Amino acid sequence: MLFSDPDTGPAETLVAELRDYPEWHRGRERYGVWILPVVQPELLDYVAYARESLADLLHPSPHRQPHMTVFVCGFHQARKRADDDFSRNLLRRQLLQLSGHAGRRMTLPLARLDSFASAAFIPVDDRDGRIARWRALLGDISDEVRQSTYVPHITLGLYRRKVDAHTIRQRLAALAIPPASLEASELQYVTYAARDQLGPLRVHRRWLLSGSDITVPA
Repeated sequence: MLFSDPDTGPAETLVAELRDYPEWHRGRERYGVWILPVVQPELLDYVAYARESLADLLHPSPHRQPHMTVFVCGFHQARKRADDDFSRNLLRRQLLQLSGHAGRRMTLPLARLDSFASAAFIPVDDRDGRIARWRALLGDISDEVRQSTYVPHITLGLYRRKVDAHTIRQRLAALAIPPASLEASELQYVTYAARDQLGPLRVHRRWLLSGSDITVPA
């Protein structure tokens, strides 16, 4: 549910509790996702501006690189043992799926700020279906770990206090609109420390659009 929908949107924000979740990670160290990194200076400046403007509402996340999540893989493991594990073999197979099918670099339109109950974000428009195509290719190999409907977006931050829907809509509407588009030049497979929800992303693989797979040293 989105705050932009006055009929079915949330009544208030959901406060994120930043803590270790041992019942979730069960001792596993890193969690893997495919992303589109945000690299263009104009958009990075906008993310910084929006986060500063909403700083009284959001948990600070200075170490998490701005990005758009494409596909949630699961816990980064040598071999798959649990349903939410993601093995090296599955990653190799996903890379083969991308080969010849990921397409060329492109731009993805952006829209005015919106919000889930848990997080404010910049919406990303998939009018040409490219994001859906990437997700289908990756999903042919591994089931995505997901509890809610996928919405392409760039997260600005998780909420750290409870605020009513009317206030959120007013605060988001008062901010300048984002740059016109997100430049998509490569997909990255990254992981983050499972004990740190807002920790930095570690790049393991880069897939250059109209390019090749690049292994990045850990």
